[in-house]
Amino acid sequence: MSDSAHTVDAADVLAAQARLRRHLPVTPLHRAERFDCWLKLENLQRTGSYKVRGALNALLVARERGDTRPVVAASAGNHAQGLAWAGQRLGVPVVTVMPRCAPQTKIAGVAHWGAQVRLHGETFDEARLVAAELAGEHGWRLLSAFDDPDVIAGQGTVGLELGELAPEAVVVPIGGGGLAAGVALALKSQGVRIVGAQVEGVDAMARVLRGDDSTREPQATLADGVRVTVPGLLTRRVLAAQLDGIVIVREDELRDTLVRLALEERVIAEGAGALALAAARHVDAGHKCAVVSGGNVDPDVLARLLSELSPAVRAKAARIGGAADQTPGRLSGWS
Repeated sequence: MSDSAHTVDAADVLAAQARLRRHLPVTPLHRAERFDCWLKLENLQRTGSYKVRGALNALLVARERGDTRPVVAASAGNHAQGLAWAGQRLGVPVVTVMPRCAPQTKIAGVAHWGAQVRLHGETFDEARLVAAELAGEHGWRLLSAFDDPDVIAGQGTVGLELGELAPEAVVVPIGGGGLAAGVALALKSQGVRIVGAQVEGVDAMARVLRGDDSTREPQATLADGVRVTVPGLLTRRVLAAQLDGIVIVREDELRDTLVRLALEERVIAEGAGALALAAARHVDAGHKCAVVSGGNVDPDVLARLLSELSPAVRAKAARIGGAADQTPGRLSGWS
């Protein structure tokens, strides 16, 4: 039986928190006043992303079960880095398959932690097929970046750390859906609204939750970490029951938000890391929090964005109150 056929619930998230607290820090919260939003700074987590939570939890659960197999995974970068760090810490051999277009920063990060890096294909989904072939050929464990109950439970610890903040709404970026599913399991029972964020043309989860199972090639985007063609099966089941809606943002909104984060809040985020805040600008809630999911931005990309957009952004930041653009986004729901 595949991992995607398994189930995951709030008790699994609590168990993951007990495992991870000895290994990973609680990431800080930051009040972004110009955005009128709290930020959960997962860009400051080990390896620069929340992904290490799910990867480490999955390896710890495997050790509890006596599973000592090497692990192989496909990743656009952050899951690979988190898995490489966790593998080094626990003495588990790790092989990562990354698309050739993966940012050099992320490829170097994986190699730094001692994992084997193989570059295949032009997209995450092409890399995923190669990882599955390697797992079958060598008898390795194939660990999904999002469609695995132990990974989802680990990502859900982000939500548990928001308990004291008591937000009305939490906005989470969605690619395959692992982070959103975990956060929903952690917080939905407390009455917190869980809102997903996707980019226009990179919205596979929003489409499948509306009943559209057609496969479309996602467009190129600054948010490479959420550029997924086929979202998870387990994650979509969780989100169909738990998610309150998804905001679809434009690429220019995402770029503007990433640059404003750097200039106004001194927060360095990658494209997917700025996505939730871009969407939060369209979420009507008095007390809301956006998850800054990662900070592994390619330095050349950030420099280019700052060079291209900083004059306009600086002018906006100079306005009294720094009010955000109120152009409405598209919030879709299905419950």
